[in-house]
Amino acid sequence: MSPNLKAIPLIVVGVLLNAIAQICLKKGLQAAGGMQLAFGPIIRLMLEPWVLAGLACYVVSVVVWLGALSLVQVNFAYPFIALGFIANAFLARAFLGEAMTPLRWVALGIIVVGVSLQALSGGGH
Repeated sequence: MSPNLKAIPLIVVGVLLNAIAQICLKKGLQAAGGMQLAFGPIIRLMLEPWVLAGLACYVVSVVVWLGALSLVQVNFAYPFIALGFIANAFLARAFLGEAMTPLRWVALGIIVVGVSLQALSGGGH
């Protein structure tokens, strides 16, 4: 199996973890009543379970991403980060009730086409 094919599952998992982290952080902000730039509220925010879950997802996503980068060039892996826009759109709609306009769906479709072209372009070690 080529390094590119081995790396793609790691890349996708890393991107999904990053998207999940965004949703967790937003839910943490909502649970904490928003962001306040004062010591006490920031400590409470950092101890909010949703925020901790989001930060944990970020840490794991970095480890997974390092595994992917050990297999492929950065210029192959990095464009897949754009898939995070798609994952975030679906997750934000499902878990935060955020709306998506038709134009945003079209934009996400264009991102899918671009990432697909990038993936087909090769770019192994």
